[in-house]
Amino acid sequence: MVPITANILQPLINVFESVLSFFHDTVGASWGLSIILLTIVVRAALLPLAVKQFKSMQALQRIAPQLKVLQEKYKDDKQRLQQETMKFYSEHKVNPFASCLPLVAQLPVFFSLFYMLRHDLRLDICPSVNPPGTANPVPCGSTSASQFWFIPDITDKATGAVLVALIVLYVGSQLVSSLLMMSAATDKNQRMIMLFLPFLFVGFIYRFPAGLILYWITTNIWTIGQQQFLRRVIGKGEIPVPALPGLASLTSGSTDPAEKPAGGAKSGGLFSRIAAAQQQASGDKNANGSGGAAKPEARVTKAPPPPPRQRKRKRSGRRR
Repeated sequence: MVPITANILQPLINVFESVLSFFHDTVGASWGLSIILLTIVVRAALLPLAVKQFKSMQALQRIAPQLKVLQEKYKDDKQRLQQETMKFYSEHKVNPFASCLPLVAQLPVFFSLFYMLRHDLRLDICPSVNPPGTANPVPCGSTSASQFWFIPDITDKATGAVLVALIVLYVGSQLVSSLLMMSAATDKNQRMIMLFLPFLFVGFIYRFPAGLILYWITTNIWTIGQQQFLRRVIGKGEIPVPALPGLASLTSGSTDPAEKPAGGAKSGGLFSRIAAAQQQASGDKNANGSGGAAKPEARVTKAPPPPPRQRKRKRSGRRR
């Protein structure tokens, strides 16, 4: 399986090996640091795809309430629900698969580095152990060239405390990056899957060369910083999604006047009634706010005070 994959990705393997050799031979970085620098170069090249992914996730978050309405309306007809959902995506120019592009683009890099750490890099890092032309190179062992940080050999599987430390770093960075990738519109089941996957991958990554786990940890740390940057720069002017009427009234065709289009026009469908309700609500707000015409105040005129009462003179008891 590995040789077949290597033959397919051989041009890409040659490119990545040249980049690693440049960082090691020209820049003077160690082989472990060269893997980190290669990861940074790859992720920087994939930054346009990451921006597209972020915008796609924003668009999905904005239309999430309408999608819930569709799911409620066609919950008994799965085929119709799928057709209406894809039609809705097309009308709003949203590509739900754009969020997977960076991950798919990184798979060739992952497989290429996996093969290099098991073959080509073993020849480059320790030629004394694996002379040029060796068909099946063996791990370099703990040497000055293959050692990086607390990892004794980046070309071999980690063991003991080194493996535990790498797994903790991987799981922790993967969980943080997954939480940052989630949005308010993310389904509960999808959240649980994304949080469970790092623990599931532990059963596979412990067999990988330590340098490949180092690549994965660096990718997760890059994703954390990238997501924070995109939220502050691109997501800064994001308009919050307005609250929609209840699902029951929308799906049952309620005749509430608040859901009818303004001006007595006929409703053009479910989402037309939603838009009309929002426009009418904003119109009422503007009419009652500072933008509406001020009503003239009624002037109250007070009645004049009554004249003072004249005191009657008392008549004396003598008669004239």
